[in-house]
Amino acid sequence: MQHRIALASDHAAFAMKAELADWLRGLGHDVLDLGTNGPESVDYPDYGYRLGKSIETGEATFGIALCGSGIGISIAVNRNPAARCALVSEPLSAGLAREHNDANVIALGARMIGIEMAKACIIQFLETAFLGDRHVRRVEKLRNPERSPA
Repeated sequence: MQHRIALASDHAAFAMKAELADWLRGLGHDVLDLGTNGPESVDYPDYGYRLGKSIETGEATFGIALCGSGIGISIAVNRNPAARCALVSEPLSAGLAREHNDANVIALGARMIGIEMAKACIIQFLETAFLGDRHVRRVEKLRNPERSPA
C-alpha cells in the first residue's frame, strides 16, 4: 500500500532524511520533505512542529521525524494532539507502536542507528496495522487528554 509520508529532520539527520526520502519514493510512496536540507544548525522543534501539523491537516498520513537522537524531535511532534510519535530504534518497537498505540509518526536517531536499521524500522511501521480492540480506548485518551481522569 502506498502512503503520503512526511519527513522532517534537523541538521544532524538531514543526510539520513535525504536517503530515506529517495528510498521511499523508489518504493512508490508520495514523500513530503519538510526540511531541513543542509548541515547548517537549525532548531529541531521547528521541524517537529511542521511534521505534527502535516499530520493534523491530513497533508500526510504518516510521518518520519529525525534528529541526532530522535528524542528532541519526537517531543516536538507530540506537542500536536493529532500526532502520536514513537521513538524507535528497532523493528519490534516500530511494529508495537502501530499495533498498540496507532502511532502515525516514528522518530529515529540518526546518530544512534544506521540507515539499514532505519529502513527496517520504517518497513515494519508501514506494514503493521493498528489492532484496535482494547487499544482503542487508550488511543482515544491520547487524542483527548482532557477526557482522561486525573
